Amino acid sequence: MNKPELKEEVKAFLGEGTEFNGLLSFEGTVRIDGKFEGEVVSKDTLILGESAVMNAEVSVGIIIVRGKIAGNIVASKKIEIRAEGEVIGNIKTPLLFIEEGAILDGKCEMIKKDKKVTVLPTKDSSGSEPKMPSAVAS
Repeated sequence: MNKPELKEEVKAFLGEGTEFNGLLSFEGTVRIDGKFEGEVVSKDTLILGESAVMNAEVSVGIIIVRGKIAGNIVASKKIEIRAEGEVIGNIKTPLLFIEEGAILDGKCEMIKKDKKVTVLPTKDSSGSEPKMPSAVAS
């Protein structure tokens, strides 16, 4: 039984077989099932359907990936990569969900809104760098 992905209705839709190049800026929820190249900027939700192919820099509140995206993603709330999804690029988010079978090929940076974590280098008694750095939350 499939659960609905979002309670909010989709306000714009780029269907399968369509192509768009440029800057996409929006409010609400947008779903892409076609080809997109460029940049996406929003504080809201972007859904990439299974047939979506993107080559883009993305900065959104939430992104749900079921298709393919090449490019960096910054999500202020959450990134979901579903089993069919493929992300080739670096991601940055406070909350990450990856289903079994999904692909993430890139660096992941987990951000936290309230606290900043600083990694402090320390040396062991021989003067060499340790295997595990210590971390301090401020």
